[in-house]
Amino acid sequence: MAEPIRRALMSVSDKTGLVELGHFLVGRGVEILSTGGSARTLAEAGIPVIEVAEHTGFPEMMDGRVKTLHPKIHGGLLALRDDPNHARAMEEHGIAPIDLLVVNLYPFEATVARGADFAACVENIDIGGPALIRAASKNHASVTVLVDPADYETAMAEMAAHDGATTPGFRRRLAAKAYARTGAYDAAISIWFAERVGDPFPPDMALGGRLAQTMRYGENPHQKAAFYRTGAARPGVATAEQVQGKDLSYNNLNDTDAAFELVAEFEREACVIVKHANPCGVAFGNDQLDAYRRAFSCDPESAFGGIVAFNRPLDGPTAEELAKIFLEVIIAPDVTDAARSSLGAKKNLRVLRSGGLPDPRAPGLTFKSLSGGILLQGRDDRLVADDLRVVTKRHPTEAEMADLLFGFTVCKHVKSNAIVYVRDGMTVGVGAGQMSRVNSSRIAAFKAQAAAEAAGDPESWARGSVVASDAFFPFADGLLSAAEAGATAVIQPGGSIRDDEVIAAADETGLAMVFTGMRHFRH
Repeated sequence: MAEPIRRALMSVSDKTGLVELGHFLVGRGVEILSTGGSARTLAEAGIPVIEVAEHTGFPEMMDGRVKTLHPKIHGGLLALRDDPNHARAMEEHGIAPIDLLVVNLYPFEATVARGADFAACVENIDIGGPALIRAASKNHASVTVLVDPADYETAMAEMAAHDGATTPGFRRRLAAKAYARTGAYDAAISIWFAERVGDPFPPDMALGGRLAQTMRYGENPHQKAAFYRTGAARPGVATAEQVQGKDLSYNNLNDTDAAFELVAEFEREACVIVKHANPCGVAFGNDQLDAYRRAFSCDPESAFGGIVAFNRPLDGPTAEELAKIFLEVIIAPDVTDAARSSLGAKKNLRVLRSGGLPDPRAPGLTFKSLSGGILLQGRDDRLVADDLRVVTKRHPTEAEMADLLFGFTVCKHVKSNAIVYVRDGMTVGVGAGQMSRVNSSRIAAFKAQAAAEAAGDPESWARGSVVASDAFFPFADGLLSAAEAGATAVIQPGGSIRDDEVIAAADETGLAMVFTGMRHFRH
């Protein structure tokens, strides 16, 4: 057990809870050192405070860039209390021990998020704060470090329970949290700097985030999971306000992100329904309700228990329809009062308002873990290329071309191998994640037949549809399967050594085919 806390240094950017903590410390006889705005806030509340400049005998300078970088501060934090040499050095140089550090950092991440210019972002890179935190955390055997206002109340209870001291385990937990905070802070700065100098893959890569939510479990009950927000201000699940419903699960977040990223691709009113990270229904509509009904009709069986995403604020009539079936999550840029009222009775249904749509063209990084490493890549931020090339004798009609572009956009968000059948601005069959592209094509055709049967149509919805493929057809069999199902046009990247064979097969069956020159694998 350490000695009772006798001296504290308080220097915070976020003043939340500062005055309450200050009153508590003074009430226990703790001397408070402070700087700048923190000192003013404390003094205005009637809390006795000693300016750091007075304590060190050295003035703040350079617009506050230099204030706590002084041996009387860092020596007070770092000195080993039970080391005779350290004790002699403290006595010789007039260094008083500092037992409690209360610091949070300049708001660099928030400054970047609001789109500030380069100079403003640099100015919000904290120097003294991380140095203080690291010093106090290293000496956690004697020093308590608080970097989060959420911990103030717990710290006060700890001191009250132990005659003004804190326990070793408590200090160790706070030190771990403090190092995590400086690590995430430095990660945000390094990633931002790398982007500004055009080096997305520097020799050392730091990744950081802020805990948003711990979960009961991950993909499966035996796996632990948590969600961390990174410094990026990309609208979506990370920015969303949960309007109602149970806590979001790992799978909820993953699927909701997939749905929202896809619906954001479209300028027209659209609806996306996702199940197990794959879209099972995507459609344009004359209005939101029409878009949802059409998307639902693509695969009503899979839509049960799915995720529904919109690129317009959720309205009342659509919400009334959504309330008729079991869904896990609904996400939209906003949620109207009428929609909230319609969905309010479904207490478990998670409803999210994101506040905006993610820009599908915005650059960024995605990553996944491997054994002993991390794979990083740029986001798939490309849309359909401008240099589309018709490679068959027959050219697609205007209506076919519109559906081809729609289908290829959807294909970008379907797990590979991906085949998507589209008709009249809606998916009618999706084949996802198969080891063979021809099998994806057959599954998509089967889905189109099932959708027609569910709607009471005697003929498969693949008849008169177009087909999109995320990568080239290595053989003509996948293309021929689409033609057999009733498709009239195909869009694919091209680039196979058998392109000539595939083009010939398309010509023989009367298909129109467009090459994009762009692949959209998604694993």
